Amino acid sequence: MASKKVIVVFGATGNQGGSVARAILEDKNICVRVATRDVTKPAAVALQDLGAEVVKCDLNSKEDVNGILKGAYGAFLVTNFWEGYSKEKEVKQVGNGTIDAVTSSLSSVYSVRTLMGRGSGGVFCPIGVPMTSVRLSAYFENFLTLWKPVKASDGDYYNLILPMKDIPLDGISVADIGPAVASIFRSPEEFLGKAVGLSAEALTVQQYADILSKTLGKVVKDSKITPEAYEKLGFPGAKEMADMMRFYHMRPDRDVQLTHKLNPKVKSFSQFVSENKGVFTDL
Repeated sequence: MASKKVIVVFGATGNQGGSVARAILEDKNICVRVATRDVTKPAAVALQDLGAEVVKCDLNSKEDVNGILKGAYGAFLVTNFWEGYSKEKEVKQVGNGTIDAVTSSLSSVYSVRTLMGRGSGGVFCPIGVPMTSVRLSAYFENFLTLWKPVKASDGDYYNLILPMKDIPLDGISVADIGPAVASIFRSPEEFLGKAVGLSAEALTVQQYADILSKTLGKVVKDSKITPEAYEKLGFPGAKEMADMMRFYHMRPDRDVQLTHKLNPKVKSFSQFVSENKGVFTDL
């Protein structure tokens, strides 16, 4: 175990970090060290059962971060904008000594995933941390919850309520992020100092709706809602979600071809919906 490279995964009990941890665990030449505030969490226990070293760590504690990064080769850091709906709070998640610990402890690659271009990646660039910024797309999983088609009030069909106009929206399953990030860790020299935009494919809202219609046997349509109208829907995060869509309107750099190279098994939206068809039985 001592001869193995150690990669620390922050946020591993969540979706993105968990995907990364599980993917790296498949490489028996790497030791995965999981940082979590609660080592008794079912997700933490499950990772431990898979062979991960689970360590109690609070990102707000410089001592904790220094300890967990000791002897590490690299780290995956995930920040969470939605925890406080604030860029400032998101950046603060990598404050309180985390930056100092990273610069003094890591011997090689540092991979950071940023959210919607808002995140913490820019904090590390000016101080020379050897890093790769992994920039993600919309998660297919959102279509199972927040973006699930809604029954139209004026007919026997369903609306897909996303304020994207006719601009293609890049998407990917959270489960497919991990294998792509694991590939980056295996080839650090190729990706150090670069931003890697992950996307399984880019579809318009109507194309997403057509796939849902075909797979579910229901008529699903693009609601054609505007960002301004979306902001007024009233649920927590509506404005921030509308802002995220405005960001996607600018077509941020996402590389479908590279994503498929990094993870040859990445799923299309059609495959994802087929595998999760049972979630839509209440439509």
